Amino acid sequence: MACNALSAILAALTIVIYIFGYTPLKRASTANTFVGAIPGAIPPMIGWAAARGTLDAGAWSLFAILLLWQLPHFFAIAWMYREDYSRAGFRMISSDDRTGERSASQSVFFCILLLVIAGLPAFVGIVTFAYLAVELLLGGLFIAVAMRFLEMRTTGSARVLFITSIVYLPLLLVALVLTKS
Repeated sequence: MACNALSAILAALTIVIYIFGYTPLKRASTANTFVGAIPGAIPPMIGWAAARGTLDAGAWSLFAILLLWQLPHFFAIAWMYREDYSRAGFRMISSDDRTGERSASQSVFFCILLLVIAGLPAFVGIVTFAYLAVELLLGGLFIAVAMRFLEMRTTGSARVLFITSIVYLPLLLVALVLTKS
């Protein structure tokens, strides 16, 4: 019963943050992307709580990975479609980022932070250290693509970053499953 209650609380928290935090912030502040990443990162915690009945370091490391992954993923999308977001009245960091420098530099920053944080599962004991080799390779490639976006700042380089983010996450999750302790 306790793990179901914890899962239900997390699910409710996800909905509350999305509806009352992220949604109104889209028109009010560029912080909406960071706030919106929170409900996007809670679902693995819901599953963890359902399976284990607690939120330990493993759950929090998965939350951090998902939170950080979403930022370069979304910065690429938001820069590609910045004019559409602007016309809709949504305040994104890309809305007035004509050159792409802010969106691309933020993408590089969060990819680097993700590289560091994505190693946590090995250090908290939920996966073997073999996971680190895969994580470092994937993270390094993700950073390289983000740096290419920073260097080129074109719609094409943003699209490659977006596609890379879509490939990165499932590969990282497969690595987590295959190297589980």
